[in-house]
Amino acid sequence: MTYRLADFCADLTTIIKAQGVDGLPTLVEKLRDLLGNPDFVAETFTEDTPAGKQVLFHDLETDVYVQAHVQSAGKRSKPHSHGASWAIYGNARGYTLMNEWARRNSEGEDHAVLESHAQYSLGPGQARAYGPNVIHSTEHPEKAWVIRVLGTDLSTIPRYRFNSETDTIHTAA
Repeated sequence: MTYRLADFCADLTTIIKAQGVDGLPTLVEKLRDLLGNPDFVAETFTEDTPAGKQVLFHDLETDVYVQAHVQSAGKRSKPHSHGASWAIYGNARGYTLMNEWARRNSEGEDHAVLESHAQYSLGPGQARAYGPNVIHSTEHPEKAWVIRVLGTDLSTIPRYRFNSETDTIHTAA
């Protein structure tokens, strides 16, 4: 049987209710299954889908979100974290260059000294989880079609962007 968006969303809420953030590795595998469904990818993304995001699912009880993102070629984010939320990124088409960063100074300081500690590419069918406060950045050399699963609406919580050139921290909420 083909794994569909409705299957993923049902598994997502069940796993989050039972395991919380400890269920992220299982959800990564489930998202990979969903991304392997060519019908899901074709129904969600076309060549003409405009850049931006679309909410595919939101569970009011757990506050989890499933979003479809079309990333324009050349888009690059600064290092950032999602604050107290977690995220799972998965590529449906195209690829995303990921960079994970480690903070090398105390969190109590008003600036951040960051060091890149992991760089890799997420290609079609690949997914990866990022726990709360994990600092990462994304780059899309070419157009990419991405599914992002979030633990909450990021616009409602403090999260952080870091400027690695000036070591400054910017709070977004």
